[in-house]
Amino acid sequence: MALDIKKFLGRFTGEARDHLARLEGGLTALSAGDGLDGETINGLFRAAHTIKGSARMLKLDSIAETAHQLEEVLGALRDGKLQQPPELGSLLMRGVDAISALVEQVEPSGGQLPPADQSLCAALAQAAAGTPPAAAAESPGATNQPDPDPEPELDIPPSAPAAASSAGVRAPETVRVRLEKLDELIKLMGEVVSGQTKLRQQLLHARALDAAFQSLLSESHGAQGVDTARLAEQTAALHRFTLGLRDLVMEEELLSGDLNDRALIMRMLPLAIVFDPIARVARELGRDLGKEVHCEISGGEIELDRHLIDRLSDVLVHLLRNAIDHGIESAQERQAAGKPRLGRIRLSARQEGVGVLIEIGDDGRGLDRDRILAKAVQKGLIEPARATGINDDQVAELIFQPGFSTSAIITDVSGRGVGMDVVKRTIVDDLQGVVSVSSRPGAGALMRIQLPVSLAVMRILVFQAAGKAFGLTAQHVAELIRVPKGETIEVAGRPAIVLRNEFLPLIPLAELLRLDDSAPGAGETALDRRPGGKAHLVVVIKIHESKLGLVVDRLIDERDMVIKPLPEHLRGLGLVAGIVVTGTDELVSVLQAPALLAAARRARGEALSAPEQSRARDTPAGGQQILVVDDSRNTREIEKEILEAHGYRVTLAEDGLEGWQKALSGHFDAVLTDIDMPAMDGFSLTARLRENDRYRGIPIVIVTSRQKEEDKQRGIQVGADAYIVKGDFNQSSLVETLQNLLG
Repeated sequence: MALDIKKFLGRFTGEARDHLARLEGGLTALSAGDGLDGETINGLFRAAHTIKGSARMLKLDSIAETAHQLEEVLGALRDGKLQQPPELGSLLMRGVDAISALVEQVEPSGGQLPPADQSLCAALAQAAAGTPPAAAAESPGATNQPDPDPEPELDIPPSAPAAASSAGVRAPETVRVRLEKLDELIKLMGEVVSGQTKLRQQLLHARALDAAFQSLLSESHGAQGVDTARLAEQTAALHRFTLGLRDLVMEEELLSGDLNDRALIMRMLPLAIVFDPIARVARELGRDLGKEVHCEISGGEIELDRHLIDRLSDVLVHLLRNAIDHGIESAQERQAAGKPRLGRIRLSARQEGVGVLIEIGDDGRGLDRDRILAKAVQKGLIEPARATGINDDQVAELIFQPGFSTSAIITDVSGRGVGMDVVKRTIVDDLQGVVSVSSRPGAGALMRIQLPVSLAVMRILVFQAAGKAFGLTAQHVAELIRVPKGETIEVAGRPAIVLRNEFLPLIPLAELLRLDDSAPGAGETALDRRPGGKAHLVVVIKIHESKLGLVVDRLIDERDMVIKPLPEHLRGLGLVAGIVVTGTDELVSVLQAPALLAAARRARGEALSAPEQSRARDTPAGGQQILVVDDSRNTREIEKEILEAHGYRVTLAEDGLEGWQKALSGHFDAVLTDIDMPAMDGFSLTARLRENDRYRGIPIVIVTSRQKEEDKQRGIQVGADAYIVKGDFNQSSLVETLQNLLG
């Protein structure tokens, strides 16, 4: 889907005006004969560069061309290739004025601008090449006009606003606001919404008091010693006050809700900002991996809160990389399988309920069930005996386990095993969303991400279980039902009901959260022991196609609320996403629906539980011995410092031959090696280590500046487990790779 640039024209003009003001301020001093220091010139250069880049993205060619020539002159000044005469300042100021006139036409014309002034651009180009400004203006090549004009006019249609004499004083239609100020406004609006809840609570107290007085008045008729007339007058006054307070609260709720919605809209951005670059990334990554890839995009007009957009970009890029690296086959493989050479990836978004559903699908090979299960058994995530009984949904969930990857070699593209678990944590914990994957062998895989529209204020359902209040975000609540106690059945020994021709598992929330410690009697289920009337109150949560019925005691409230983050030391608990404050200042835990569904599966024995050793990657290294082989002393010391900071013991070797000798004379839990080294290169060292029985299963990581695909393939051939490019090197990638391989 093509990007509608008209949405961004207003933002461009506001930003361009700021940069033009900065340029004008600096160049005025230059025109007056005052020299500019290097930092000032560098700031002017960045301003012109930003205008040029933004104009090119929006296809505003005349602005981009003029800004480019202006940037060239400022670049020459920055590099000391030009002097700073006042004439140069005047020429540059003419360029700024030309850009300003064009910028004022952007919005009225819808981005349809006249061509750039070629005589001005030629004069700027010659000035950048070292020709004095006066000579440039008189040069025959600088202008096509017989009479050189020191102030060339732009070819602007008479109808353009810039041609009007009042163009210089026309008020802008947009105002730029710093994001921090907008965030503060939205945060304040969230507090206003929370305040409305407290105000409504006071209204409930007033109504209760009104009802009490009405009851007292009816009981006092005929009673001795009671001034019935005065009591009736006071009761009527209280009733009028209560009605007025009710109307005021309702009016304030409408106004604050409308104001909050309008404030949130100010921070909403179209998904096209994230989606549109994806197609280019897909093509470039496909070329790097020797694959032909086409990315289809739809739904870019759907808008999300900017805070969601910011966190979503890295997630989508990672999923795209996985789809291309793991999913899409090479052109030869696709032809052999009867598929077209061109692999297709589909990125789409659509509104679903109160949130947004984003899907990334491909027509590649799909998830390899056998390889995933083999890797899970190898890492100790499941027992070998259970592998055959695991369903496809459980197999798909395995790829979200920390440190899980089926890649033949860990590279900078994918396979480090620290990606999909981070993707899931980002979506679930940070964005209050849900992620799932489905696959068909040989036909591709589909990733589904369900997100709220905004995190600032969310619809929360508050209910009670075991005497405690809890909340759930409305996007995960499918419906509320009352189920007569006699209509529950048992499915596989667990309570359930039949809801619209499908089984819905039931579980008391108190039991799921282990709030009820009383044990059932013989033949008695947790539902049978529940107090109350003749029916169960059930909150049905839905995560994509999976549903669960949570049996609760009663409903408390349902309204827009601000979710407060947990304190730092309580984050990562899994079940709790945050807290909300009720009208009575009670703190209520907001539960994570995906975590509740997973906990219910564990209670039914359907979930895969990772043994304790699978979580050892989060613990200190415990003194494991690492051999680092590199002919660069600086690289060796950097890697040594990083590894020792994480508890590893490190031995250094200056080249492949010394590394081979130290490997034979000692025992190491892992080997890190460069490729290009004297005496013996890293490929040869890796191959020789793999021939030795002691190092046949020891992790070997290649850390090199070589980034060609053939070098990575050779790393696979000689037996390396990971391939880290020094240009992409960072501390976390090295440590996480080792933790994955050693864990």
